[in-house]
This record gives sequence, structure tokens and C-alpha cells, in this order.
Amino acid sequence: MPPRIILLFSGKRKSGKDYLTDNLQKILTDRCEIIKISRPIKSHWAKEKNLNLNELLCDTQYKELYRLDMIRWSEDMRDKDYGCFCREACQNAADRPIWIVSDIRRKTDIRWFKETYGDIIRTIRIEADETTRVLRGYQFQPGVDDFPSECDLDDYYYWDLLINNGRERQQLQEQLASILGLLSHL
Repeated sequence: MPPRIILLFSGKRKSGKDYLTDNLQKILTDRCEIIKISRPIKSHWAKEKNLNLNELLCDTQYKELYRLDMIRWSEDMRDKDYGCFCREACQNAADRPIWIVSDIRRKTDIRWFKETYGDIIRTIRIEADETTRVLRGYQFQPGVDDFPSECDLDDYYYWDLLINNGRERQQLQEQLASILGLLSHL
């Protein structure tokens, strides 16, 4: 059974994407599946370099040691096939009515999902001011934070929902309620 709705989450590093999607999953339980486009990238990198995949998947300094190289390699792969990581991430997704893609980074990611799944796509942008992100551990990294993996969606304005997750943010329950509003037809 294909999903009935796919929520695509985007936001800069330390904006709170994983925090929100993890809490959303707690509410939706077995009705949803979290998909990470970065998983196939990190999985390949872990095998190639004999690294700890679990550490690469977590929000740790370990991942930061390899982030730039992973980005460069993934850009080369995307140049050959812009949908390669989206496709691979979805191949093993569980049979659930709701898919949550927690790490949309590029216009081509959105394009691939819309071309592949059509009108069941909803896009959500998580925004947080830089001061808040710094408090969460963000440090500007040249070659990462000024690269398409962080900047390509800065001039994309067609979001179904914008969530301010910075200083002026709503309470978590209000943020989750606005996301759940996108599922009201299910």
C-alpha cells in the first residue's frame, strides 16, 4: 500500500527538524514512517570508510568530522541522478499511510517527490533564527553552510506550512497541531 500523504520537512542545521518529526512520530505511532534521505548517503559512507553508521545518523560531532566529504560525494552522485537518494531512501520504507521525510535539502528533492508521488506531497519549512541555532550547537562551517545542501531552499517559497522554531516559536503542542492540520483529510 503506498502512502496516503508524504510530509517533506526542510530547515537549516539546528532548526529542530528531527525534534519536531520525532515528536510527530510519537503522536502518529505506527501510522507513520520517518524517512531520511541522508541515510543512504551515510550508509554508503560508513561502508566505504569503515565508520560507525549509528554515529553518523545521530546529531554528534562524529558526523561533523565527515559532513563535508559526504556532501561533496553526494553532490557528485546527484549530478548524475538527482533522485538517487530520495529513491533509495523510499525503497525500504514501511507500509504506512503517512511518510515523514525529515531532511529535504534541495529543490530537486521536492521535484523528485512531486514527480513520483504527485498531489499527496505536503511541504513544511522549519525556520529558526541564527541565535537560537547557535544556542543549539550550530557553528557556521564554510563549505557546508554556504553549500546547496544548506542553501538551495532559501529562495523556495511554495511551502504548505512554515513553522517558526526560533525565539518567537509557539509551544511544541501548537507546532504539532499545525502539522497535524495537514492530515485532517485522513
